Formats: sequence, structure tokens, C-alpha cells
Amino acid sequence: MTTVDLRPLDASEAGHSGVTLAVDIGGTKIAGALVDATGRLLVSARRPTPRGTGGDEVMAAVEEVLTELSGAPEWASVRRCGIGSAGPVDASRGEVSPVNIAAWRGFPVLERTRAALARLGAPVPAVLVGDGVAMTAAEHWLGAARGHRNALCMVVSTGVGGGLVLDGRLHPGPTGNAGHIGHISVELDGEPCPCGSRGCVEIIASGTSIARHAGFADAAATAEAARAGDPKALAAFDRAGKALAAGIAATATLVEIDLCVIGGGVAAAGDLLFAPLRRHLETYAALSFVRHLEITPAALGTDAGLVGAAAAAGQLLDV
Repeated sequence: MTTVDLRPLDASEAGHSGVTLAVDIGGTKIAGALVDATGRLLVSARRPTPRGTGGDEVMAAVEEVLTELSGAPEWASVRRCGIGSAGPVDASRGEVSPVNIAAWRGFPVLERTRAALARLGAPVPAVLVGDGVAMTAAEHWLGAARGHRNALCMVVSTGVGGGLVLDGRLHPGPTGNAGHIGHISVELDGEPCPCGSRGCVEIIASGTSIARHAGFADAAATAEAARAGDPKALAAFDRAGKALAAGIAATATLVEIDLCVIGGGVAAAGDLLFAPLRRHLETYAALSFVRHLEITPAALGTDAGLVGAAAAAGQLLDV
């Protein structure tokens, strides 16, 4: 299956009654929530993503989140599970190899999560999607892309991911990686990227890369310095905006999207990111059929990954 109908979940639908368990796995945090059929988070939990450890230790953090959620009264009503993970993912095999989680390469997260759920008394169906696809499902269901038929939704955070809505339908692709804009190369002889390529959008525009280029501890500190007029910090955001503009324009030219929604921690910098992005987009989106492209912040904030994992589960699992 390469496209998915994005009709909203409805509590009145017999097939979508009960609660959805959502898991959001990223380079800095692992979050989980129990989500109702309207997209409301009933209870949530999170752990930092372990660094410098093996794959089992990272999975242990996922299981800690699940165990905490299992103590909630709503756990008894869980009917399905959606897992959104940093990519690349292989949804067809249930495996993940996140660029920003070095311990996981071909890690069978879907199988391991199903086993953990069975141990916790909830042997429910589960599905895996990339975090960009999850965010896209959330924003098209309840957020800034609602009502749009052709859109790119992006997460700009520790990494850069994305997902596509084409002709009103989520388009994850055969392995769940369609729309993964973070690994489009925008500098042909640029810095090597952990993915193996060079000059990728992510190696320039992620929060980690912005901070490194400016010489600050993290993206938040870089944004604070930029607001105070620090030239290195401002240059780092301009550089990130240029890379994003090039990647977005290339995507729009290929598939004719009319909207790009941007969320994630870096998007919280507001005009520090969006102003240079829109300015550079005027140069890169030069053809007549992409000049109308609209750039807008995501509406759902940090909960988009969890809401989207729940939305994907409701759409992909017949329970």
C-alpha cells in the first residue's frame, strides 16, 4: 500500500472505538501516549533517548515508557498501537535505522514493541511509520494542512524529516520513506552526512547543525544569540533557511505541492528561521507552478508525532 485515506478518525465509528497507544521515537526523546478518537492525549510519558549504548538499551527506554502508560486506567481500552520513529524506516519489515540513533541499524522495533505489549497485557495490532509521515498525518488530520490536497509536512529538530499528502491522501511510499526531505542533497560537494551522502538538508538545517555552525551549545542558545544580533547565529539560521528553501522548492517542482508545513524544535525560533527561508524560496521556487507555494508553521507543536502515530494506526489497522 502506497497511499492512505486521511479521513479523520471518528469516535462513532465502530472500527475505531477505544484508545490508541502512540509511540514517538526520536534522537533526543522517546515519548508515548494514550490517544482517544478525537486526537486528545489522555495520558503521556517520556524518557531521554540513551546515547552511547547498544540497541537493547534504547529499546529498554521504549519499554519503560510503555510500562508507565500501562499503569493508567485507560490502558484497558487500548485497541491498537502506532509507532512513529526517526528514519529511515522500513515499514514493510518493521525495522528502523535512524540516522540520529546510531545503536539502531535494521532494528526490529515493531516486533520488539509487539512483544512488550503482550507482556504488559495488551497484545494489540501495531504499525510502524516514519516520524515525518506521522507528523504529516497529524497536521492533515487536525492541524495546519487540514483541507489541503497536496502538501509537504516537515519536522526540523535533531534531524530533518518529512511526509507527503498527494491528491488528498497520505503517501508514505512502499517502505514508508516518501517525503524524507532531510536527505535531499542541496550542496553537491557539501559536508558529509551520516547517511552517507553529502550536503543533505539535515546536515545544514537540523538544530544540531545550526548550533554547531554558529558555535553554540544547542539550537535554543543559538536562537537566543540570534535575537540579540549575534552575526554567527544569524548566519547559521540564514544558511539553514537557504538549505530548507532549496529542498522544499525541489520537492514542489517534482510533485506540485502548494503548502509546506514546518514543525519541530527549530521551527519554534519563528521568524529567525521562516524569514530567511521565505526569502530564499523566492529564488529557488522560480517556475510558475511553484511560485504560489505557501510556508506555514505547524499547528500541533510537540504532540504532533504522538497524534500522528495514533492517526496512522487508526488508518492503517482495521481494528
